[in-house]
Amino acid sequence: MIEFALDNIDLRILRLMQENARISNVDMAKQLEMAPSAVLERVKKLEQKQVIQHYTTSVNPAAVGQKLLAFVFIRTSEMFGAGATGKALAQIEEVQEVHSIAGEDCWLVKVRTADSAELMSLMRNKFAKIPTIQSTKTTIVLETIKEEQKITIRNRVEPGSEQGPKGRSSAT
Repeated sequence: MIEFALDNIDLRILRLMQENARISNVDMAKQLEMAPSAVLERVKKLEQKQVIQHYTTSVNPAAVGQKLLAFVFIRTSEMFGAGATGKALAQIEEVQEVHSIAGEDCWLVKVRTADSAELMSLMRNKFAKIPTIQSTKTTIVLETIKEEQKITIRNRVEPGSEQGPKGRSSAT
């Protein structure tokens, strides 16, 4: 596992950017009470370290006709830890997420399609062509209450210091 050396300023930058990836460098600098050049340098370092992996736009799936959300549990004939099935699944356009999981099944896949007919076509024409897939179990989502990619970012607590809300010391 990769260790990232991030300080509380880096974490504050990540929180601001995660809330609004289009925030201007100047606006971020104002909120952080830093010079814009220093903020820009930190953002570039976060990108170079692969802490910030990419920038995306969140699109309403219904607006582009992708109204059906499903999760597919997949059992394979592969040895544990082999990744060929996962890599093959990741190449399928309708697949949004691929997770190797513990338990009876090997993979959990999140897919979006227009409707159940398109989901069935996906299963028959793409999943069925992956020779290691032995079985699938599909759960169709009826309603989504919350769906987001935000990561909870907490401040680092330095040894010997107590921190209150917003990373400020609670000691007087």
